[in-house]
Amino acid sequence: MSEKKVKTPPSPGQLNIELPEDVAEGIYANLAIISHSNAEFVIDFIRTLPGVPKAKVKSRIIVTPQHAKRLLAALSENIKKFEAQFGPIDTSGTPPMPPIGFNVPPAQA
Repeated sequence: MSEKKVKTPPSPGQLNIELPEDVAEGIYANLAIISHSNAEFVIDFIRTLPGVPKAKVKSRIIVTPQHAKRLLAALSENIKKFEAQFGPIDTSGTPPMPPIGFNVPPAQA
């Protein structure tokens, strides 16, 4: 006999999240540029390489100010948990931000 798979709908207040395989692989970025307007925050994730004066934006995320504030709180909470488990994150050797020039017009809402 063949098994019948039944999809059960999520219960109220529950959100089913799908993670496609290509997204699950992730994209490495070692620089983030954040800009904002009165309606949104734009976060550009960039991968830079040593000695290469040009870099591409690998991913752009646009969120509302409310979601940006929730993201800040979630990152802060996760950094505290990480440091409690693995010790303080050393940022003393972090190089300063490079001068950045975008060849795109500023974001507008």
